[in-house]
Amino acid sequence: MTIAGFNGVDGNGNYGPCGKHNIEKEAEKLEPCTKAARDVYAPVSERCCTVMEKKLKNPSCLCAIMFSRTAYNAGIKPEVAVTIPKRCNIPVRPIGHKCGGVKAPLVRLPVLKTTLYQQYQLCG
Repeated sequence: MTIAGFNGVDGNGNYGPCGKHNIEKEAEKLEPCTKAARDVYAPVSERCCTVMEKKLKNPSCLCAIMFSRTAYNAGIKPEVAVTIPKRCNIPVRPIGHKCGGVKAPLVRLPVLKTTLYQQYQLCG
């Protein structure tokens, strides 16, 4: 039952960070963001931005997705993935949300065409 607990419901009927939804299946929904989550210089598709905006409504689920087996196997870099909401110009972002104590490094976003460095925090 441990695996079920991580992916949705534990043996006591309690839900995980994505509610009733399986984390690995939720991670698959972010497939349009794969290239952008590997490379800060990769363009972010409109489809990725749409999916990301929906996922941002539940930061705990998004954090679980970023550290899922599916994301790992896809080569997702959480420190790059965390830049996607800004690169999509999504106005409401959960900056400073804690997730596994991981902090994203300072990154320069080419989309902004600025010399200032922005600090983004992925769940931390």
